[in-house]
Amino acid sequence: MKDKTYFLEQVFLHQAIIHKICRMYRDTKEDREDLFQEITYQLWKSFDRFEARSKFSTWMYRIGLNTAMAAFRKPSLEHSRLDEHLELPDTVSPDNEQENNEILFSVIRQLNEADRALLSLYFEELSYAEIGEILGISESNVGARLTRMKEKIRKLVNV
Repeated sequence: MKDKTYFLEQVFLHQAIIHKICRMYRDTKEDREDLFQEITYQLWKSFDRFEARSKFSTWMYRIGLNTAMAAFRKPSLEHSRLDEHLELPDTVSPDNEQENNEILFSVIRQLNEADRALLSLYFEELSYAEIGEILGISESNVGARLTRMKEKIRKLVNV
């Protein structure tokens, strides 16, 4: 039986996870709001199957990322390809954190789905073991993929 109060408390407590996933997978505010609702709905639908063998936040990431990737693949949704019209500034100013964050998220949205998922978990400061558990890959694979991704991001930012 679903414990609605526990579910709502946990979603409220960990809603930053959903917001971060939405920023990585959607460009516009409206699309992020739609994805937030879809992730929350999928979490509720899957809540009966949550067995607490992992942390709620780990389970939430798994459902959220899978939902974002599945929704991203749906042909009925229109998505602009950022890499076709992204204009990054020549220099990134350390004084403008908001602008820097937007540039970073714009670059991240150019990565493939799996890399975005991995990077999202890395930004949450999860261990390589936790990231591997959520994504179903080995700890060493997490490290190798992060190294390659960091180099790719550096190249994209310095375009």
